Amino acid sequence: MSDAPVIRRAEAGDAAAMVALLNAIIAKGGTTAHRDPFDVDLMIRLYVAPPRAIACHVAERAGAILGFQALEWADPAWTGANPLPADWALVATFVSVEAQGAGVGGRLFAASLAAARAAGAIAIDATIRRENRGGLAYYSRMGFVDYWSDDVVIAKKRVV
Repeated sequence: MSDAPVIRRAEAGDAAAMVALLNAIIAKGGTTAHRDPFDVDLMIRLYVAPPRAIACHVAERAGAILGFQALEWADPAWTGANPLPADWALVATFVSVEAQGAGVGGRLFAASLAAARAAGAIAIDATIRRENRGGLAYYSRMGFVDYWSDDVVIAKKRVV
């Protein structure tokens, strides 16, 4: 029997467990751009079912959510720094403190990469705060390369 987590599409019913996972990461600090705690409605709006959603996957083992990864289309109306083409996707990854380093992120990314390919995305952007060394290393391991930065973030991309 494998100890590997099951990777599946996130559902609204997963949102409370996803909130608990993300809020623990926010409370720890240093590994997410989010600074304010989430609630279920915000989780659903931003990650489980955002307007430009491609996919959101969870990693689950024995009924516990170990992590999740959301993929959505870039916003063609974005007026902030580093606007992206409409055929690019954006990725966000969150793995519980207890499950980090156990391959959960790699399994999640395999599902997201397949979803990006199926949707016709040409590249995926991961924009990470500079202090998030673990996140920067993770995306590099997933084949992302630096392509833009400012004083706060480093943007990495992976061609799909």
